[in-house]
Amino acid sequence: MAYQPIPAPTPAGTQFTSPVPIIGPQYCASYPVDLAIVKKVLSITDGNFVVTDINGNVIFKVKGTLLTLHDRRTLLDAAGNPIVTLREKIMSAHDRWQIFRGGSVEAKDLIFSVKRSSMIQFKTKLHVFLANNTKEDVCDYRIEGSWSERSCVIYAGESNTVIAQMHKKQNVQSVLLGKENFSVTVYPNIDYAFIVALIVILDDINDEASED
Repeated sequence: MAYQPIPAPTPAGTQFTSPVPIIGPQYCASYPVDLAIVKKVLSITDGNFVVTDINGNVIFKVKGTLLTLHDRRTLLDAAGNPIVTLREKIMSAHDRWQIFRGGSVEAKDLIFSVKRSSMIQFKTKLHVFLANNTKEDVCDYRIEGSWSERSCVIYAGESNTVIAQMHKKQNVQSVLLGKENFSVTVYPNIDYAFIVALIVILDDINDEASED
């Protein structure tokens, strides 16, 4: 059974009254979930993250393998079991990532994919397509905002319905320790493992953009 974070105050305008599982129903809470995400910015090979609740309890870890042909990361639960594998699709014009169940990268285990909405962007805008949305005429979810300010918002489809939003949490100590902290509020009944996977991809795409 997945660890259940401690409830936070319900945000205004909550839209979903029943769970919306993308990775799994065990990651859908009936209350808002506040998560803290710590990125080890000085890590060369691992691109690692640790995700905790507001009390510092570890919920997820992210392991990265960045020095291979495919940029690949794995979202793990607190015990180190793989939940999903995130793989960048090479030779993709829009920085497409594919997310597979567990440790797999087989097509049958594809859950969703993420790509830039356009080649040239001054602000972050990514489109998310579930595996069964093969036409990709309309995205299932989208991410918009300013990654440099860590003020991105995740919406349901092309609507104005917010399902999660992130905020920067930086302090002098974390900078000195080579870490970058930010938080995300996941709205009730939204799959918080799905949201964490999106933020990991968002970070990688913007890291690559900053290097161009």
